Amino acid sequence: MELKEHLRAANAEAGLIKIFEAIEQASKVVQSEVCRAGLGADIYGAKGSENIQGEEQQKLDVYADECFIKEFRASGAVAGMASEEQDNALQFDASLEGEYVIMIDPLDGSSNIDVNVAIGTIFAIYKRISPVGSPLNDADFLQAGKHQVAAGYVNYSVSTQIVCSIGKGTHIYTLDPKSKDYHLIKESIQFPADGKVYSINEVNLDDFDENLKRYAQHCKDKRKADGKRMYTGRYIGSLVADFHRNLIKGGIYVYPATKDSPKGKLRLLYECNPMAFLAVNAGGKGSDGRQNILEIEPTELHQRCPFYVGSPVMMDEAIG
Repeated sequence: MELKEHLRAANAEAGLIKIFEAIEQASKVVQSEVCRAGLGADIYGAKGSENIQGEEQQKLDVYADECFIKEFRASGAVAGMASEEQDNALQFDASLEGEYVIMIDPLDGSSNIDVNVAIGTIFAIYKRISPVGSPLNDADFLQAGKHQVAAGYVNYSVSTQIVCSIGKGTHIYTLDPKSKDYHLIKESIQFPADGKVYSINEVNLDDFDENLKRYAQHCKDKRKADGKRMYTGRYIGSLVADFHRNLIKGGIYVYPATKDSPKGKLRLLYECNPMAFLAVNAGGKGSDGRQNILEIEPTELHQRCPFYVGSPVMMDEAIG
């Protein structure tokens, strides 16, 4: 079943279907450029500019951002969007009748582009708060994650996949390179209750709080009945790639607060919230280490946050 057919079967609103059509189209364009890397496509390397977080923008960061802006603007369903690559939220004046706003990381893991590691696009979809037809305001974008009506990511890897939820389970669709359509391959996927993998950058172990140090050691020490290790460490450094592996095989991903980054490093609105939404709809959990991340009331567009997400047993052991 194609993505659009599956959404219709789930009684998704017409505007939401238009947004996913825009995501499909933009992701195909980005995927095409990713596949041409090194074949004359000038997408390798840095753009020579920085985003608002002070991070060096890669050429494909900017390209992907432009692709999604174009498709969302043309959809007529989106009144505005906030992007990692834009200092401020964008209002689409011609689409003020749109009922939705989008939060997006157009290209997660872009520092891995040059070494051909999986990268992705992460998005969160909300109903606007301001009246349809009026200008947008801050409240439209600064909504808690529990108010998401849909979220997902595109995984550009061995195959290109969209993993998404409209609040009725989390589903996986694969792009057929022949038909150029996304087809459902896994419906209502569930995080295994207890996983196999812990994804923590242990080079920062000395900067973790005592609870996380304890948990990292617990992951190393926990054994099966036959004495073999229960868990193995795997950390790619691309949120989409690490989350996707753990969703399939079971595991936990942690990007905590550290001494250098006391507020964490990942962005709440367009990284943590959408991934937590997907996790919850797949039987997993998402937290900042203290509370359900979907309950946090954001105060800034590019707000950072510690992030724990994954299989419920591992999450309970990590947070205590």
